[in-house]
Amino acid sequence: MDLKKFVSSFGSLPHQYKIVIAGNHDISFDTDLLKKPVYIFKNDIERDLNDLQVESGKAFLTNCTYLEDSYVDIHGYKIYGSPWQPRFCDWAFNVPRGKKLLDKWNLIPDDVDILITHGPPLGYGDLCRSGLRAGCVDLLNTIQKRVQPKFHIYGHIHEDYGILTNKTTTFINASSCSINYCLTNPPIVFDLPLYNSEAS
Repeated sequence: MDLKKFVSSFGSLPHQYKIVIAGNHDISFDTDLLKKPVYIFKNDIERDLNDLQVESGKAFLTNCTYLEDSYVDIHGYKIYGSPWQPRFCDWAFNVPRGKKLLDKWNLIPDDVDILITHGPPLGYGDLCRSGLRAGCVDLLNTIQKRVQPKFHIYGHIHEDYGILTNKTTTFINASSCSINYCLTNPPIVFDLPLYNSEAS
């Protein structure tokens, strides 16, 4: 199963801290989706989870920090992760635009330094090849009007990889794959200074 390969590969990385969020392809992580009586991938996913002897793919992530509407504090930086995006095909962590999706964004604390979501905000790394902008306007408003994180990192729209800024937040579409699912985009690396309390 791909999850086994991912965990093995991820665990071999030398970094002290590894943070993971799920996205629309991570069907085995979306337990609500798997509860639906009719779902195209249901039998295959349930078979794979039974083979791994876990109820969800989340339980298999033992060598990293998995964030789902939750945060972790690392060296004074508050990092929040969320897997949701506006409905996009019939995959995982889809929420209809409007109040239900805004409710997810309202869970993000005001004092987040680094926000990691699967989907992009409207207008920043969300341009599909078709010309459609797949980003969420409510996520954009949450970022610009309330949270104002230093960094917002996401993927989802593979063909709009890159970095943009509004001078308050640096927006990073870090999609590693191209639109054809080829692993072509290089990792995006950035440095953060230590907080003053740690520098002394």
